[in-house]
Amino acid sequence: MLPRLSANAKFAGRVFGSNAATWWGFHYSELLTEPKPREVVTIYEIDCSHGHGACAHAVYNYRWTPQRDPSGVVHPTIDYPGIPVDRGSIVENHDVLKNVKIPVRPHFGVIAVAPREVGMVDSIPPAYFGGNIDNWRVGKGASVYLPVGVEGALLSVGDPHASQGDSELCGTAIECSLTGVFQIVLHKAETLHNEPYADIDYPLVETADEWVLHGFSHPDYFTEFGDKACSAIYEKSSIDLAMRDAFRKTRRFLMTSQGLSEDEAISLMSVAVDFGITQVVDGNVGVHAIVRKALFGAGVSQV
Repeated sequence: MLPRLSANAKFAGRVFGSNAATWWGFHYSELLTEPKPREVVTIYEIDCSHGHGACAHAVYNYRWTPQRDPSGVVHPTIDYPGIPVDRGSIVENHDVLKNVKIPVRPHFGVIAVAPREVGMVDSIPPAYFGGNIDNWRVGKGASVYLPVGVEGALLSVGDPHASQGDSELCGTAIECSLTGVFQIVLHKAETLHNEPYADIDYPLVETADEWVLHGFSHPDYFTEFGDKACSAIYEKSSIDLAMRDAFRKTRRFLMTSQGLSEDEAISLMSVAVDFGITQVVDGNVGVHAIVRKALFGAGVSQV
């Protein structure tokens, strides 16, 4: 995964990204200070020259003001990505996040195969086919397993991030431009036996040390909500439902891939599996479970 350098000669060799605290953020109705409500964009410079020690720092932020796009449409809020901003209409605040260094964790927020449903599909809510998972662990060296729903799979990748915390709380990560190199491997169902991904119906991420399972409020919201799926998902999602889905998937994963009994799996989840909030801003709330391979010692099932 490589950053794309600025195309502006004035900033040659430098890399920038932006974070937007938006109306769809988890914080938006909980603001303390005036003006309320407000949307704020923070511009970050990303230092990618130090490998694992790379960091980002804030350059400035500004409050969103209504912007008129090239078609003449006025946007009172950040309702569409890529709206050009009139620099003369904003006030830059350069005294932000002083002496704060943010570790760079490059990853792609979106990695998906096409869902099996036919028709218009919103690219924001993730589900069984992957999608806008927004988990920073989908980075260099990670493997992502997705169940194929249509002929050819129709893999899509995008939404590159320089860094993100679990939850993506205010609306976005540090959005940036990245070039990625991917290896695609098709695992035929009939050839699978005891592999950890043999019976998955959800996005499974594997790193050198962990398996990361993804639960959602509504793992198959198209089936649940039918023709109203693309709107209903935004109204009915909750952390509680996502946690319950992540629990059920992790229980099954431990029982099938590691041969544990249900009682063993439940105890292990409580004492050694880390559950985290993947994101709360993409319509279909996500909770992930991190299962460390070292728990199983020499008997661990490896891919």
